Amino acid sequence: MNNFITRTLSGLFFVAIIVGSVILGSYYFAVVFSIITGWTVFEFHKLTNQQESVSVNPIAGVLGGVILFFTSFLFASGLVQYPLYSVYGLYVVIVLIIGLFYQNKNPLHNWTYFLAGQLYIALPFSLLNYILYIHDVQPYFLLALFIAIWVNDTGAYLVGSTFGKHKLFERISPKKTWEGFIGGALLSLISGYVFSLLIPEISLIQWLIFSEIVVVFGTFGDLAESLMKRTVDVKDSGNAIPGHGGLLDRFDSMLLAGPVIFFYLSILFK
Repeated sequence: MNNFITRTLSGLFFVAIIVGSVILGSYYFAVVFSIITGWTVFEFHKLTNQQESVSVNPIAGVLGGVILFFTSFLFASGLVQYPLYSVYGLYVVIVLIIGLFYQNKNPLHNWTYFLAGQLYIALPFSLLNYILYIHDVQPYFLLALFIAIWVNDTGAYLVGSTFGKHKLFERISPKKTWEGFIGGALLSLISGYVFSLLIPEISLIQWLIFSEIVVVFGTFGDLAESLMKRTVDVKDSGNAIPGHGGLLDRFDSMLLAGPVIFFYLSILFK
């Protein structure tokens, strides 16, 4: 019972922070999600550094992720027109050059995992800025992304734990089932219908597609993180959220669903 209460309270607090940062304004969002980006990059390197031949400096990864996020925010919001990505590119080059001077058996592994942290973690979080500004300042699409992820996770858990028999990907995630996947997909279709009533900027069909993109790529994102944790033999990426694990555990679905939703919305709004 104590664990259930802890999970519930920490989960509600987490949702409140995410929703609040999105709807209160872009500057609140920038501050909150820059912290989340850096923290998640740190958890990623904490996991991957458990491998014998990997020793990436987590601070270098965190700083790179935060620079990329703020660069994307400034560019997407139109506050700065100058191509700030050159600053981020210069930072990455400097980190790679410094890696030449480390005494490491396989420095290529450090380079690879540093870049992997930027591409796998920092880039998806940075693209959230462009979803926020995809249609002037429109927080509802970004909020819909997170709600769709939570609805899918909830539907998959409830249906999977009740009716699940056929394993979805047993080698990576033994608890996931096809029944849970279908349950999450159906509940997400309902959320897509609700979105179409509340946010009529795009059509019902387009909202349904939006929801199912989240289902498919969110599931792949979840599986990808499960594979990473299984590789280094850990249960959670951290303990940032009591009863739920780390931030990487909470945002794993977004890491693949977010970029695809960005491209999808970019096509719709040209």
